[in-house]
Amino acid sequence: MNLLNNAIVKIPAPINEPQFSYAPGSPEKAALKAELARMKSERIEIPLVIGGKEVRTGKTLPVVQPHDHGHVLADCHQAGAAEIEQAIAAALAAKPAWASLRWEERAAIFLKAADLLADRYRFRMNAATMLSASKNAYQAEIDSACELIDFLRFNVYFAQQIYSEQPMHSSRGCWNMVQQRPLEGFVLAVTPFNFTAIGGNLPTAPAIMGNTVLWKPASTGVYAAHFFLQILMEAGLPAGVINLIPGSGAQVGPMCLASPHLAGVHFTGSTPVFHGMWKTVGENIANYKSYPRIVGETGGKDFVMVHPSAKVKQVVTGLVRGAFEYQGQKCSAASRGYIPKSLWPQVKEQLGTVLGGLKMGDVSDFTNFINAVIDQKAFNSIRGYIEFAKQAADAEVIFGGNCDDSKGYFIEPTVILAHNPRFKTMEEEIFGPVLTLYVYEDDKFEETLDILDATSPYALTGAIFSTDRLATSLAMTKLENAAGNFYINDKPTGAVVGQQPFGGGRASGTNDKAGSVLNLLKWCSARTIKETFVTPESVDYPFMLES
Repeated sequence: MNLLNNAIVKIPAPINEPQFSYAPGSPEKAALKAELARMKSERIEIPLVIGGKEVRTGKTLPVVQPHDHGHVLADCHQAGAAEIEQAIAAALAAKPAWASLRWEERAAIFLKAADLLADRYRFRMNAATMLSASKNAYQAEIDSACELIDFLRFNVYFAQQIYSEQPMHSSRGCWNMVQQRPLEGFVLAVTPFNFTAIGGNLPTAPAIMGNTVLWKPASTGVYAAHFFLQILMEAGLPAGVINLIPGSGAQVGPMCLASPHLAGVHFTGSTPVFHGMWKTVGENIANYKSYPRIVGETGGKDFVMVHPSAKVKQVVTGLVRGAFEYQGQKCSAASRGYIPKSLWPQVKEQLGTVLGGLKMGDVSDFTNFINAVIDQKAFNSIRGYIEFAKQAADAEVIFGGNCDDSKGYFIEPTVILAHNPRFKTMEEEIFGPVLTLYVYEDDKFEETLDILDATSPYALTGAIFSTDRLATSLAMTKLENAAGNFYINDKPTGAVVGQQPFGGGRASGTNDKAGSVLNLLKWCSARTIKETFVTPESVDYPFMLES
């Protein structure tokens, strides 16, 4: 047994995985197109994976392409009460052997998985993400290839740092040590549809630290999750370490949260769902063997603040990329912008020109910038916000606004001009290709910063465009608690593992910073050990002696 899990083998600091461009005529573009065609031609079964074994329940849900919802990619089996109980038992049974491995042995599995993903399975994972989540080639590449590879490699490196950190001093005659233990019980990982990388990170981060996991992916994110788990198993992941249990959140969540063996929750999803999970944990707190670690990244109402000194082309590029890449279905997507009156005519003109040149359609056509939103529920919700703005007296839709779900769930990039800074679409998370702008008087920059800070309950990402350093500094100060990730002269999306640890506060989550050592620390529990070499044999102290 490796008692202390100390770092013996020094792993060098990783570098971020280089991105493929998929430029015309490139071999990677040809390979990805071929894989898209192959995977579209198949209709597969996605079983549960419990204790390393495939489990088919017979109760299935179809996995469709959002941009062509009549095309079924897979039939996914759904977990019921019996399967959830089996998965908990499998995770607990696998825990002793997994936790007792030297940390380097666990690390090797995830480093191998990263290499398999970077090479042999890169195009399969990207194609799976494109087809089931309606991401274009670039968005898939930076997600299901680069970011997921980075999570695996960097998390191993962060684990090494944690294990190697020991007390700075031991007194003469004793030796002090710190053991980083995995949590006692199992971790529940609940993952979203919108990032394959997040789907892969949430179960693997706790597993790297010696925990065993129940992985409940979103029903619209299970296709890529299925293929990623296959990669992990090929890399040598032992049976029962990560158990895949697709199913109804209303059933999987309460059963897992009621178990006395729940050790932690690693969650990315909506704020209301996270609130409900936290409440359930609180209600069950006396039943647990230990206090569960709760890590959640939830919603956002991410902002772009523009100072009168900003460069218009940079602003427009940041708004379009920040708001409309992946149809705005990013928790970090730019959703509200504040434009000074002096720049508004130029911003509006250039914004209209750029949006007018964007193509929308199937992911297989690489000339499309915009694809479909994830499903009918999302389509209806987003369309509802657009229709509300169309009918409002204090707002107007100035670009886009058209929706069509006849073949795929397509919504045009939509820009709303709000005449009220507290308009509904300035405050509420929409999670779609909708950007709301408010034009403020140039001399009310500081006042507008205060309005921005107080407008939304979320605090995930935000950006300031400015060439005035004093104005930038003022914005950083005023908006200190408005965003966990703050960008200067850049869009508020695109955090890179190892460079911009990701997470926000307020209603946006616990800010445990995925892509950093801070997140890995949540999945271990320290034990301090003092070994005394020369043990006292008398209760007397020197002060007790007579002079």
